[in-house]
Amino acid sequence: MGTTKRMTVSQALVEFLAHQWTVDGDIRERTIPGMFGIFGHGNVAGIGQALKQVNVEDPDLMPYHQARNEQAMVHQAVGYARVHRRRGTYASAASVGPGAANMLTAAALATTNRLPALLLPSDTFATRVADPVLQQLEQPWDIGLQVTDAFRPLSRFFDRVQRPEQLYSIALAAMRVLTDPAETGAVTIALPEDVQAEALDVPVEFLQDREWHIRRPLPERGPLARAVAAIRGAKNPFIVAGGGVIYSGAEDQLRALVEATGIPVGTSQAGGGVLNWDHAQNLGGVGATGTLAANRLAAEADVVIGIGTRYSDFTTASRTAFQNPDVVFVNINVASFDAYKHGSQLPVVADAREALTELAIELEGFEVGREYSERIARAKAEWDAAVDAAFEPSGLALPGQPEIIGAVQSTSAPEDVIVQAAGSLPGDLHKLWRVRDPLGYHVEYAFSCMGYEIAGGLGAKRGLLADGDDRDVIVMVGDGSYLMLNTELVTAVAEGIKIIVVLIQNHGYASIGHLSETVGSERFGTWYREYDGEARNFQGEKVLPVDLAMNARSYGLDVIEIEPGTSAIDDLKAAVAQAKASDRSTFIHINSDPLIYAPDGDGWWDVPVSEVSTLESTQRAREEYLAQRGRQRPLLG
Repeated sequence: MGTTKRMTVSQALVEFLAHQWTVDGDIRERTIPGMFGIFGHGNVAGIGQALKQVNVEDPDLMPYHQARNEQAMVHQAVGYARVHRRRGTYASAASVGPGAANMLTAAALATTNRLPALLLPSDTFATRVADPVLQQLEQPWDIGLQVTDAFRPLSRFFDRVQRPEQLYSIALAAMRVLTDPAETGAVTIALPEDVQAEALDVPVEFLQDREWHIRRPLPERGPLARAVAAIRGAKNPFIVAGGGVIYSGAEDQLRALVEATGIPVGTSQAGGGVLNWDHAQNLGGVGATGTLAANRLAAEADVVIGIGTRYSDFTTASRTAFQNPDVVFVNINVASFDAYKHGSQLPVVADAREALTELAIELEGFEVGREYSERIARAKAEWDAAVDAAFEPSGLALPGQPEIIGAVQSTSAPEDVIVQAAGSLPGDLHKLWRVRDPLGYHVEYAFSCMGYEIAGGLGAKRGLLADGDDRDVIVMVGDGSYLMLNTELVTAVAEGIKIIVVLIQNHGYASIGHLSETVGSERFGTWYREYDGEARNFQGEKVLPVDLAMNARSYGLDVIEIEPGTSAIDDLKAAVAQAKASDRSTFIHINSDPLIYAPDGDGWWDVPVSEVSTLESTQRAREEYLAQRGRQRPLLG
C-alpha cells in the first residue's frame, strides 16, 4: 500500500471529514455524520462529484442529504448539534455567490448560539483564469474580496483553500474549533471552484480515523475557593442555568447540588431542561421573558451563580433583573469571554459538569435558611397556579396562545421535544412550557431567527434518530416565521422524517406587534392586511386570503385544520394525539387571538423609545421607558 492517494481537493476533504470522531468520556461519535448540499456552478464538479463518487463506492462513508434552501440546511445542522450536545454536526455545501450568501444568516445563528456547524461555501477561481465569473462579487478597490469574505465576522474559524496543499492545515484547524466547547460556532472553509477539482497526492495519514476529545477543564483552586466563600456567605443565593449545563451533560450534578443546598434555579432559554419543571428548586425562566417566581427571587439575590450562560440582555432583563445593591456574581463558564462578562469579580473558567461536581463537595453542609426556602416554595406554587389558569380553555372562538400551548403540553409525552425560535412564542414558552426532559426544550433564542423552526426541528429529529431515539419533535411556529422559511417540509417528506408542526396563525407579527405598542408605534406594519391605498398603510381590517394549510398540503404533509369555535382547544388536543399516533409528518393549523397574553413575569427588555415625537402614544411610551431604564445597573459586577 502506498503512502499517498491521488485525489481531488473535494474528494480528500469528504473522505477526511468521514473519519473524524468526537470523544466525550465514554461517548464516541462521528463529528460530521453527513453533508447537506445544494449544487450549482462552483461545487457541482467539486464537492458534488466527490459525494457522488462516495455514494457509488461506499454510501455510508459520507451520506448526502438534499436541502431546499442553503440557510435552512445549516439550521438543520445546528438542530442536530444541539440534541447531540455539540458532539456532532453536519457539513453544508453551497455554490458560488447567492448560494454561499444564503448561508450567512445561519452562520451568525450558529456562532451566536455557540453551536457547531461546518460551512463549505464555494468561491470564485483562485487562478482568476475566468474573471469575473457568473455571480462573482467585484469590488474595484479589492479584487480579491468575495462573497465568502462576509463569513469572516460570522465565523469562529474562517479560511480559504487557495492552493490544494493548504487543505491539510485548514481542515485540521477547522476540526479543532468545531470540537472546542469554548470556541465552537460556525466554521467556514471557502473552496474556490477550480481548486475543488484540482488533484494532489494525499498522505494516507490525513485520511485515517482521528479522535477529537472534548475538553472538560477543571476549576482552578483559587477561583473556586473564592466562589465557594461567596456562596457560603449568601443569604439569598440564586442560580442562573444556561445552555452550558445541557451541553456538558451536567443536569444530574446540578440537581444534586440544588437538592443539597436548596438554592433556587432560573433558566435562560438555552438552559430549559436542566431540571424538570416540577422540581422544587426550578422557578422557570429568568429575565425579560421569565416567570414571576424566578424574577422576584432574582431581584433580591445577594449572590447570583451563573452556570454556562452568556448573560444575554433577555437573561438579565437588560440589567434590571438583579436589584440587590450588594449583589455578587459567580460566573462559571468554559469560555473565559463569558466567565468574565459584565465585570464579574468571581469568574470560574471551567466545564459546567466539573465545576458543579467540585462545588457540591466544597459546599457540603451548606443550606439556605428556612425563611428563604419557604419563599422559594411559595413563589413556585403561586406561579404554577398562574400557569394552570393560563392553560384553562377560554371557550373563545379564537383561543389565546397560552391556552394553545397548554393544549399541546397536555397532549405531548414527557420526552417530546418542543422547537421554537422567534416571535411571541419563545417568551410564552419560556414562561409556560413545563419541561420534563433535558432535551425537551429546544428554543433558539440567541439569534432568535425567524425561519429556524422547521429546519431546526428537522435537524433535531434527524439527530435523535441517529441515536435510535424516536421521540416526537413538535415545532410550534407563527405564520410570520412560517412564511420566512418553510421549504424544509419538502425535505421531511422526501426522507420520510416525521415532525409535527403546529402553525398558529394570527395574521401578523404578534411579538413585534406587542413591542410596537410598548414603544408607541401602535402596531404599525405588523399586521398582515391588504394595502389601504387611502391611508397608505397595512393597518386596515381586510385580512389576507392566504391559506397556509393548503400550502403545507401541497408539500405532501398530512394536514389537520382546527376551525374557529368554542371547541378549538379540544380539537387541537385531538389533532396532536392523532399526529403523534401517525408515522408521517403532520401539519396542524389553528387560528389565534394575538391580543391574549401570557401572565406577566415582571421582566423588561431595553428597546429605546423615540426621544421626541408628535404621537401621544410615543410620548407616553417614552415616559415609561425612562422609568424602567432607571432600574438598570451599569455593571453586573
